[in-house]
Amino acid sequence: MLHKFFITDPEDDNKPDQNFRRFIPNIVTLGSMVCGLTAIQMATNERWHDAVLLILIATILDTLDGAIARLLNATSKFGAELDSLADFLSFGVAPATLMYLWILEDAGRVGWVAALVFVICSALRLARFNVQSDDTDKKPEWARKFFSGVPAPAGSGLILLPIIVYLQIDMDLSEYSFASPLIGLWTLIIAGLMVSNIPTFSSKQIRLPGGLIPSLAIAGLFIALLVHAPWVTLTFFGLLYAAMIPVSMQVYNKRKKRASNKHA
Repeated sequence: MLHKFFITDPEDDNKPDQNFRRFIPNIVTLGSMVCGLTAIQMATNERWHDAVLLILIATILDTLDGAIARLLNATSKFGAELDSLADFLSFGVAPATLMYLWILEDAGRVGWVAALVFVICSALRLARFNVQSDDTDKKPEWARKFFSGVPAPAGSGLILLPIIVYLQIDMDLSEYSFASPLIGLWTLIIAGLMVSNIPTFSSKQIRLPGGLIPSLAIAGLFIALLVHAPWVTLTFFGLLYAAMIPVSMQVYNKRKKRASNKHA
């Protein structure tokens, strides 16, 4: 009887055979949310390393929760909504707060506006994604492999690139008056990319060759690089993702043109 007094997934009411496995993806999502909140706490204490790493962990958990849900056949509308709320916190509010406390505050109103715009754009990006996900089946197969705009987790990674580079060189940016306005402009650019219609590659484009064992070896290599050289690794993959945006636009336009010619 007590379960009636607590928040539950409405879909569970019509499924008497529910068990703990259905809650695992939601627990992972909550873990991502906790990482985002704790990153804000670390930023208020100027523990920049820890704050960035916690947002990175939130990104990994965000990737895992959907995969686990599909693997366990535990997807639900409740889980999708919870995931969006966690993404807004961990990849919208948390990185914007971190960047503001780190350097955007020095730019005065411009820095605050840049942080606000990023948070607003992340909310709009997630809301649009939720709406468009309902129409995914209406898209052609080739179009499903592209996102519209930069996803929220990737956007948070891009906005954090300046502080990731800073953590490697450890220089005093206060000596450069142009640093905070420039990073504010960078923040606005990334915010614009998130709500744009620019096609970007989705994870469905990733195809690791050779089967399970080589894929696990590549994953192990990536984890080893993160452990032993986190900032260099994050900088490399951040710049690589940014460089892939024009490539994704070119590939998208080619496939769209090819599909149009087939139907002509």
